[in-house]
Amino acid sequence: MTTQVIVLNGGSSSGKSGIVRCLQAVLPDPWLAFGVDSFVAALPARMQGADGGITFAPDGGVSVGVDFRALDAAWIEGIAAMAHAGARVIVDDVFPGGARSQQRWRKALGDLAVLWVGVRCDIAVAAGREVACGDRVQGMAALQAHVVHEGVGYDLEVDTTHTESLVCAQTIAARVG
Repeated sequence: MTTQVIVLNGGSSSGKSGIVRCLQAVLPDPWLAFGVDSFVAALPARMQGADGGITFAPDGGVSVGVDFRALDAAWIEGIAAMAHAGARVIVDDVFPGGARSQQRWRKALGDLAVLWVGVRCDIAVAAGREVACGDRVQGMAALQAHVVHEGVGYDLEVDTTHTESLVCAQTIAARVG
């Protein structure tokens, strides 16, 4: 069965976005890429720090409200619709609820051929990237590093601690049918 969707899950600063860019370069067919960071950036400014929206705590914690959840569900369904319409899609996401978060994607993607990829990174390395980027709440990488993988089923896992994005992308591309 031909892979239609690649879902990458990992904590903040684990290296998902770099892998996605490399995947688009090494995969022979065109693939659309959608990331949770772009989704959050697309939200109205009034949803940042609001009860119904998304709030980033000083320690790196993230909490979301009912309005965020509704838009997130629509985002997932929209990406699934593109894949169902024939687009090949790479998703860069963070599963704060572990297996529960993955289940939302499983339901939306239905019978599509999906390659589930866990992206891991040593907490100290991810925290260093978080500081180097300068645009992230410090502490988020450490808080998310393990919880996003709890109970999640993967077809493949990569570790970006000492492995470059291109090598991870080539490993993933080798599994794409």
